[in-house]
Amino acid sequence: MAFGTHEVLRGVSFALSERERVGLVGPNGEGKTTLLRIVSGEYEPTLGAVSRAGTVRIGYLPQDPPALPGSCLYDAMLDMFSDLHAIEKRLHTLADELACDHSEKTHAAMLEEYGSLQHQFEARGGYDITQRIESVLTGLSFPQEMWRQSLATLSGGQRTRAYLATLLLKSPDLLMLDEPTNHLDIEAVEWLEGWLKDYRGALLVVSHDRYFLDAVTTATWEVAAGALECYRGNYSAYVPKREQRLHDRWGQWQAQQDFISRERDFIAKHIAGQRSKEAQGRRTRLERYIRDESIPQPPKQRSMHLKLEATKRSGEIVLTTEDLSVGYSQDNPLAGVERLELIRGQKVAIVGPNGVGKTTLLRTLLGQIDALAGTFRLGSNVQVGYLSQTHNELDEEDTPLYAVSQGGRACLPKQALDALGAVQLGGDTATKVISQLSGGQRSRVILAKLAVLGANLLMLDEPTNHLDIASTEILQQAISTFEGTSLFVSHDRYLIQSVATDIWVVADGTIKALPGGWSQYLAWRAAHASPAKAKPAASEVAAAPAATKSNAEAAPQNKTKRKENYRQNRQEANRLQKLRRDHNRIEKKIHTLEEELEGLNAEISAASQAGDLAKVEQLSRDFAWTDAECKELWTQWEKIGEQLEA
Repeated sequence: MAFGTHEVLRGVSFALSERERVGLVGPNGEGKTTLLRIVSGEYEPTLGAVSRAGTVRIGYLPQDPPALPGSCLYDAMLDMFSDLHAIEKRLHTLADELACDHSEKTHAAMLEEYGSLQHQFEARGGYDITQRIESVLTGLSFPQEMWRQSLATLSGGQRTRAYLATLLLKSPDLLMLDEPTNHLDIEAVEWLEGWLKDYRGALLVVSHDRYFLDAVTTATWEVAAGALECYRGNYSAYVPKREQRLHDRWGQWQAQQDFISRERDFIAKHIAGQRSKEAQGRRTRLERYIRDESIPQPPKQRSMHLKLEATKRSGEIVLTTEDLSVGYSQDNPLAGVERLELIRGQKVAIVGPNGVGKTTLLRTLLGQIDALAGTFRLGSNVQVGYLSQTHNELDEEDTPLYAVSQGGRACLPKQALDALGAVQLGGDTATKVISQLSGGQRSRVILAKLAVLGANLLMLDEPTNHLDIASTEILQQAISTFEGTSLFVSHDRYLIQSVATDIWVVADGTIKALPGGWSQYLAWRAAHASPAKAKPAASEVAAAPAATKSNAEAAPQNKTKRKENYRQNRQEANRLQKLRRDHNRIEKKIHTLEEELEGLNAEISAASQAGDLAKVEQLSRDFAWTDAECKELWTQWEKIGEQLEA
């Protein structure tokens, strides 16, 4: 497939089988969406052909889907069953006609038609239409009050979810989804995963959500450098196979280059000498080999490089809140919490359904929105770096070079260019106007700004949006190794699982701080969602006292008790956080000492061979001292590990 002189895909061959589940991955801009459009029939390939089964029904979700017909959301869902509605209408007509007098022949023909149509109607789920619509709309996070809402009033993300809902209700033979999780919260993504596991058709999905790909795919196709390569297994299975395949190809190519080099050396040496005839023959064979058998050089994998460093250390307490309430209306606050505390070194993920106030909380803590009630305070020496979902912090008329060089502490143009080059925005891109950049490129401009800013508190709102998987993994590593403090909103479960030390859950008008990472959050959510937790036992309800004056007087005491419990829980969380930091610090020190021991061992061997006994004695003393220190650190590391396990 070529657009003008630009060839996007070449030599692409594949077969997609019934019920096959394929994840389509690769860097941004390499042709994944183009391939989907070719398969759907929207694009015709420049060369080659696509063959589709004659009766195959294809459902395609583009990143920017067309408007849906119909006046409201629910009507648009009903339109997906227009053929079933026609069958239902005909069944009613036949039923009325059968009640009238007819000849025996006519009556038999009508009964046969009625039976055939009723079988079709039942087999295709005609009796479950309402239930199916309600299940899909609820699963994709559409509350009932939106079902009768005009389609014209839906946001871009809501329109995408609505279009996805129509495709799920259609149940095509081949479902092709281009970034289906972009506008879904975690609960909706999990629901979609469950739906796709039960789906009976074939699936071809482009996604940067690694957790999602692992859950729903059984094969992975990589689009890169204009080519398509197919792997068995989901994303986690694909990664090591791809690395091994690339390693093998580089080895084969290097061996080939060595062979060609040796042959050329022989030919150059002997072409004019006594072995001229042999050299000419080898030259002919070499030319034929290069033309017909040689393999091309494997493409070099270009990826961004990102290192986030804090230029100064913040205080131990990075952020505190007291009786905070956030939102846009005093009458209808989005979320509130008695107290939150952010400790230096924590990496806190803010999670919760869409629309509950996660971004609002982050913007309030940044000072961009006034708190509805309560206060918050940043600790000493705290410098904030911010990445928003919408990239509003960038001026559309600036260039990336200007944005980065003016984005924080004094930064020379060369430093800004180096930072942009590290995130693959060098060359002409550095001097383009930001309005001309894609969403992924804008995200990388802000990441380059953060790299030169040197902030010690990162506030990130959906930082992996617009990034391909390779860039997401590099960002994940950068946040993991960042020695400051991180507070980020994300629906990327892979990122949360790998990075978060704590979770703040925003839901049901509250903000709850949970010590621990993703697995602890899942355990809390399961307990929180269980009927036993959600509703008191009947005996408890019967025994509950009426609201009396004594209860009212006890309210301040209950609040004091809750604050004391929170303080104790926070102290325990801080203790665990300190243990984790000490554990990691000691592990790094052990690694350094083990490298020193290897070096000392090599020096002792060299000095021994040289007969330098004085140096051997000195190095042996250094080795013994370092080895003792290393053993002591191992003991400390094991003790802390036991405390953490307990």
